[in-house]
Amino acid sequence: MTSPVTVIGLGPMGATMARTFLANGHPTTVWNRTASKAAPLVEQGATLAATMADALAASELVVISQTDYQAMYDSIGDADVKGRALVNLSSGSPGELRRAGDWARENGADLLTGGVMVPPPGIGRPGSYVFYSGPEAVLDRHRDTLAELGDTTFVGTDPGLSMLYYQSQLYVFWSTLVSYMHAAALLGTAGVSARQFRPFASTTLEALTGDGPMGFLRILAEEIDGGVSPGGANSLRMQAVGADHVVEASREAGIDTAGPAALRDLFRRAVDAGHGDGGLSSVIDVIRRPAREGGA
Repeated sequence: MTSPVTVIGLGPMGATMARTFLANGHPTTVWNRTASKAAPLVEQGATLAATMADALAASELVVISQTDYQAMYDSIGDADVKGRALVNLSSGSPGELRRAGDWARENGADLLTGGVMVPPPGIGRPGSYVFYSGPEAVLDRHRDTLAELGDTTFVGTDPGLSMLYYQSQLYVFWSTLVSYMHAAALLGTAGVSARQFRPFASTTLEALTGDGPMGFLRILAEEIDGGVSPGGANSLRMQAVGADHVVEASREAGIDTAGPAALRDLFRRAVDAGHGDGGLSSVIDVIRRPAREGGA
């Protein structure tokens, strides 16, 4: 018999998780602050817990998907979590997750934190994966069940690590897509459609992740880890001038310049810090040492 699961939080993500567990034959108990949201899941075979105590008593494995970590504390209240494997897939800061790990231990529970790297429709589908951190033994004990949500990627025992990975990936995701939107807006002022530009953007993204001369994801990783940043014919000073031209082109086109200006200013700070003859990877030096208020 498949093991029972409790799902706390029935927003789009939590509801999809509960449906996934049900589809895989798990006796699934659900709880939500607005109980009426559970109705469709109850029709599919889930059990709606009347109280949080009932929800926690129904399963050792308790999967939490709420707005933030405070919602977990508010929802659980003084209910007994002793002996439970709490798998919180909500968003928060790494510090919050570490404090939550302490709270769980103090109350006799284990907390496994996670960051889900797909939107709700992607749960349980090929390509879905989840970053987990915390006690690895808990993940090992429930790995088969949790793998039904997506590939389980364990990143370390520090409860905050899963969120660091999650937020790092989100930043790459958002900044990449927003830069595409900015580029589409810039070209759009000359009558070029986003669809016309898409193949060129796709070529660049594919090249950046490859092993060729434009494979800068690999190049930057090697240079950052090696503590080197050769510039040569592609110095950061030259790239800072190019970034300024992007700002000017955006200004002339009458579109927002905040994003390009932030990038240009980052390059300028790195040049001012003495990295003008280095390469692009030298920018990480000023990222690691942010400017203080009122000056560098």
